[in-house]
Amino acid sequence: MKDKIVKVGRQAALAAGAVLRLNYLKPHEVHLKGVIDPVTETDLQAQDIIVRIIRQGFPDHGFLAEESEGQGTKEFFSSGAKPDRWIIDPLDGTVNYAHGFPMFCVSIAFEAEGVLQYGVIYDPLREELFEAIRGGGARLNGQAVRVSGTELMDRALMATGFPYDIRERLPQTMARLSNMLALSQGVRRAGSAALDMAYVACGRFDGFYEENLKPWDTAAGLLLITEAGGHITTFDGRPYNIFSPNIAASNGRLHRQLLEALKV
Repeated sequence: MKDKIVKVGRQAALAAGAVLRLNYLKPHEVHLKGVIDPVTETDLQAQDIIVRIIRQGFPDHGFLAEESEGQGTKEFFSSGAKPDRWIIDPLDGTVNYAHGFPMFCVSIAFEAEGVLQYGVIYDPLREELFEAIRGGGARLNGQAVRVSGTELMDRALMATGFPYDIRERLPQTMARLSNMLALSQGVRRAGSAALDMAYVACGRFDGFYEENLKPWDTAAGLLLITEAGGHITTFDGRPYNIFSPNIAASNGRLHRQLLEALKV
């Protein structure tokens, strides 16, 4: 069963990524779900491909996905909650994609009885496939990866993102960013939370934090980072789950310092 989950999840990620790559830099039909929250025709095409491939392998599984014909955070394609479901972001980094900025990915996770079992994040431009299996570690293109060994914040390269409702929480967001800029070696804001988390898992970033993310933004990355030896909590140090209001992820060694920097 686990082998089939991995095979189907990987196939879906690669197929969706091929669509993203094919349509990249072409004119896009862009619609706004919020003031600064767009969706393109490619988001929907990629999601359709992912769902179709998974349904062929697992017709009884449920889905939790970003693009549900405007229905928002809602489980769909099923008659209610199911113990086995796939959590999908067909295009994480839609704003980047719509502007031709090359930081975006496909993110897919599989959850059984409320426990994440498999996660895959695929960057189609760099052809980087990040995967994690519960209890089996994290990999990049088949090679095992681990979080960084950085122990001091002033040697750390951090990542963050800004929520779509940033205009409603600008003072707090900027205060946290100011703290992080003052304490770390640098802060990057690339615009794809899933890729940021994959980069923490493989040691490119030492930590990541953001507010108001959705389950599909973090599900695959959560498993990647934990399987790579990292640590994830909320800003106040509580255990993180995919419905938490904020996320603080690190290599573990920096976590206490990260949480201190997030206090405003």
